[in-house]
Amino acid sequence: MDNNKLAELLFPNVKDCSFYENKYKERDLKEDAQVTRFAPSPTGFLHIGGLFSALVSFLVAKKSGGKFFLRLEDTDQERKVVGADKLLVSVLQKFGLQFDEGLDSIGQEFGDYGPYVQSERMDIYKSYAKKLVEMGLAYPCFCGDEQAKELEEMQAKDNTEKRGYYGKYARCRNLTYAEIEEKINKGLPFAIRLKCQYKLGDRFKFKDKVKGEIEMDANINDAVILKSNGLPPYNLAHAVDDHLMRTTVVIRGEDWLSATSEHSQIFEALNFAPIPYAHLPQLEKMDGTSRRKLSKRKDPEADASLFFKQGYPKEAIIDYLMTLINSDFEIWRSKNRNVSYLDFDFKLNKVSKSGSLFDMVKLNDVSKNHIAYLSAEEVFNGIMGWANAYDQDFAKMIENNEEKLKGVLSIDRGGDKPRKDIAKYSEVKDVFGYMFDDIYYSYNLNNFEFDFEKYNADLIKEVANHYLSIYNENDDKQEWFNRIKENIEVIGFASDMKVYKANPENYKGSVADYTTIIRVLLTSKKNTPDLSSIISLLGKEEMQKRFNFALKLINNQQ
Repeated sequence: MDNNKLAELLFPNVKDCSFYENKYKERDLKEDAQVTRFAPSPTGFLHIGGLFSALVSFLVAKKSGGKFFLRLEDTDQERKVVGADKLLVSVLQKFGLQFDEGLDSIGQEFGDYGPYVQSERMDIYKSYAKKLVEMGLAYPCFCGDEQAKELEEMQAKDNTEKRGYYGKYARCRNLTYAEIEEKINKGLPFAIRLKCQYKLGDRFKFKDKVKGEIEMDANINDAVILKSNGLPPYNLAHAVDDHLMRTTVVIRGEDWLSATSEHSQIFEALNFAPIPYAHLPQLEKMDGTSRRKLSKRKDPEADASLFFKQGYPKEAIIDYLMTLINSDFEIWRSKNRNVSYLDFDFKLNKVSKSGSLFDMVKLNDVSKNHIAYLSAEEVFNGIMGWANAYDQDFAKMIENNEEKLKGVLSIDRGGDKPRKDIAKYSEVKDVFGYMFDDIYYSYNLNNFEFDFEKYNADLIKEVANHYLSIYNENDDKQEWFNRIKENIEVIGFASDMKVYKANPENYKGSVADYTTIIRVLLTSKKNTPDLSSIISLLGKEEMQKRFNFALKLINNQQ
């Protein structure tokens, strides 16, 4: 068969590949610089696994002085979601992952290797498909659903070891030019398939940048490289794009691992220099006693933007993902609190080879650690930024109580062991809501963490009145505590914990019980930052008002 004639029949008026090879030159970068890409499909929200992959690609490029670009793989037009492209870019930018090339948040392209949207690169893919036909390595396939069903039945009858479109089952592989021309003249739709050069039993080996040496069954199917609608599947599109965009390492999820043989065959057929692959572990979660892949449909935490809505600092999410990327990051971070994660000596070959557990409990611990070491002003700004975006009513409340909130955030902050009471800014309303009059005075008795079996209403009232009688607004923290200890014996409370523990029946309670009653009256909570500091922030007038409010609730309940 005259392959050139066939190629012209299938692809008239298509540019020669040399046009694109000349257009997209080798990049002018230093020898070890890496060019990486993040290439999502705009089919919905950004999966946290996508952020994980993008972060690794970003690190590889930045640590080597290379380039990191965005490419939208939208050839599956049926699954494309309107606006998903802009959403993906926006979320990535919020996490601080800036692209050197690609698209911005309003959909504008920038860079010399575009278009960066695959659906706008159709002529390029046709050019390389045509080249494969000219080389005798690809052919048109007219098989539709009916033929696919027949093939399935035939292979079931033959009890074939391997199902697929290969060997004698590749019914269009040996069509003559005349047969092909006749079908085209009839207007029959056709796909383009690559003629696989491998046979059943052949093995494929390659070295993965993450997983090391890999060996698997070689692909033997004549893979579709252009669908009947003219759009390429991932196999051809990514091979052509990564070649022309001069990608130096393809970083992607391990769900693509099994397709690597097929993809490598396309690189080989087109005489492209092979680009190494790095297959990242999938993110998993516990489901009962077993682990499973984090699901876009089942798991809310799969949506990367959810973490902004919940008020996690972006730096905490990045730090957590870094612990999954390189296990020694956590130790490094504990010794380097105030530097960028980009200063960490990241290694691609140290990424976990198996699934990484996405653990919300661990994420919360990482986030608590991050927030604990921020200044009060930084935490306040983070809370305010979150509230302005997601809780306007709370934002207004903060504006009216700015000094109170900053004051409580300042308590016990700094030093080697700062307190760790919030993992996300959305928790502030619950953890520190008592500092806001609008919240505190909306409480009912169920909000107050009193142990009424231990403290009855009369005892609570007695402690409140006694404390008001000894309160001195000029006391510092130590003087405040000493004054309580020096005066509580007269109402039957032990000032010495050892004495109380030895003979608890001789007392109404201990100094700890006394301060707990005051704490719950003023804040509704048994655990808060330093009580004397909270009292100073509230002031005597507000303290007395709160005592009256809480005692009235208690009396009405009795």
